[in-house]
Amino acid sequence: MSSLLVTGIGQLVTNDPALGDGSSLGVVTSAALVVEGGHVAWAGPMVSAPAADSSYDVGGRSVVPGFVDSHSHLVFAGDRSEEFAARMSGTPYSAGGIRTTVAATRAATDEQLAANVARHVAEMRRQGTTTVEIKSGYGLTVHDEARALAIAAQATDETTFLGAHVVPPEYADDPGGYVDLVTGPMLEACAPHARWIDVFCETGAFSADQARAVLAAGRAAGLQGRLHANQLGPGPGVQLACELGLTAVDHCTYLSDCDVDALASSGTVATLLPGVEFSTRSPYPDARGLIDAGVRVAVATDCNPGSSYTSSMPLCVALAVREMRMTPAEALLAATRGGAAALGRTEVGHLAAGARADLVVLDAPSYVHLAYRPGVPIVREVLVGGTAPL
Repeated sequence: MSSLLVTGIGQLVTNDPALGDGSSLGVVTSAALVVEGGHVAWAGPMVSAPAADSSYDVGGRSVVPGFVDSHSHLVFAGDRSEEFAARMSGTPYSAGGIRTTVAATRAATDEQLAANVARHVAEMRRQGTTTVEIKSGYGLTVHDEARALAIAAQATDETTFLGAHVVPPEYADDPGGYVDLVTGPMLEACAPHARWIDVFCETGAFSADQARAVLAAGRAAGLQGRLHANQLGPGPGVQLACELGLTAVDHCTYLSDCDVDALASSGTVATLLPGVEFSTRSPYPDARGLIDAGVRVAVATDCNPGSSYTSSMPLCVALAVREMRMTPAEALLAATRGGAAALGRTEVGHLAAGARADLVVLDAPSYVHLAYRPGVPIVREVLVGGTAPL
């Protein structure tokens, strides 16, 4: 088994407090790391680096763990730019626009959907994302949800069944019947292609009781639960997620003190999606309050054609710092190790020994440049599982 020494690292972010400066980022200056078998075998000061079969000098640049994007909706067709323009002119965002994408997605071929997923995953990879979760939710029939997840599974192991995204038009007068479909034939068809089950628990989507039923059915089918909640207004979703011990609850824009306390005590990860607030002109979540209360926070893109059509984790890091009052260190940690926690993963999101060797070389001397230089393409190289740069 050959080994690779990545050397000449001006600043290495390991996300391991036991390394380097002892901070949560575990920053090592004048650093190196050794990759063997697709994993980090060693990380530390360059002067102490062991020998390896080959080497790659990054020329004094900063290296950070690959971003873990724990919330995206990439299996879709169509375009909602007119809806975006209308929002920028003052039309408020609502969940109803999802139905536009549902119609386009149902009409698309498997090949068109797969090509769209591949294009967006490649776009994410160029910007430093090495792990991505992909949801269904734009088919809302047994056939279309199952094919969406089969297509998503070609790109990632982190696939999420979101049949309970909204009630489709054909069930507008029978939402209970649609929940029965989701928890019955649709779940049966989708479970073999999914790791997770999700529900949009929100006014205009699904109630807490409906969400509970969907999550219980998913658990019985062997899927782990997560939840969209408290995006459009206060609601019961966050409390439900904490009560059920879900791994993560996403959006968390409108929270009460009781919601924050529940998140802090349950350990459920609060996944924040600043691209949504940027794209909808909605209030940003109070990340500062969550972190100060001891809540574990993740940052993800929510890449989708309606409310957050960005694939850029660096942009979301910059928004988290500027608009949600996170420090650059907190935002980077949330976009890497926080995202890994939101997916229940321990081998990604950090660069300590034993981690998968997913690393991003920044054309910058410090990780702070992710927020300091928003919109600038500072990702120079991305190594996944220690693969050599192109």
